[in-house]
This record gives sequence, C-alpha cells and structure tokens, in this order.
Amino acid sequence: MLAMKKPSAAPAPYVVIVIDDDSAVRNSLKFALEVEGFMVRAYSDAYELLSETDLPTNGCLLIDYHMPAMNGLELLARLRDRGVSIPALVTTSHPNRKLRERIAAAGVPLIEKPFLGNTLTEQIRGALDPDRC
Repeated sequence: MLAMKKPSAAPAPYVVIVIDDDSAVRNSLKFALEVEGFMVRAYSDAYELLSETDLPTNGCLLIDYHMPAMNGLELLARLRDRGVSIPALVTTSHPNRKLRERIAAAGVPLIEKPFLGNTLTEQIRGALDPDRC
C-alpha cells in the first residue's frame, strides 16, 4: 500500500503594511492594493505599528516619510532594531536632494506621491519577489 503524503500547508500570503497618517491616503492605498490582490494592514502612525505584537514576516512595509512624532526612516530604524527585516518602501511628496540621499543611504526605494500609473504596485511586487537580489 502506498503511503499518502500529507498536503503541506500553503505558504502564508504576502501582506503589505501601510503606515500613513493621512486617513484619506491610507484608506485609498488600502483599497487600491486590495483591488490588486494584496492583503493589507493599515496603521495611522509609527507608534500604532510599533505597538503591534504580531507583525507578519512575509510582506513589505509601505511607509510615509512625513508623519508626526516620528518620520518614516526613524520608524524603519526602530523596526530594524527589533529584528523586523521585511522589505520596505518609503513614500513622500516633493523630496529634496538631501532627503533622497538619506532614503537611498537607508537602502530603501523611494516612491514619490502622487503615484503614477503602476509604479506603486510594480515596486511592491518587486519588493516581494524572492529573486529580487
């Protein structure tokens, strides 16, 4: 008699974690990304995300740079200090040269608002691609 193989558990789906203090932007991003087939968790600020005890390990962060109390790069540094290593993307409007350099030095892609065409979804898919290296 042949032994039946137990089906392996399906891998957990990727989750896009959106952090943006502007509720209209946050809700629009959540809706648009869900329409594109992504699972989305949305947070209104850095501290709301940092208080989360169950962050997914399979996804990416979509972090607004300009937020009150803690900017996006400071949030990313705190997450990295905690061992959160999922890919990150930083969003902002009208970045100056110095900010572009700081974001590049942090090793994360910058996506400028407003998001044009498929730029946002392409960047997210690229961040989630395990063969991206």
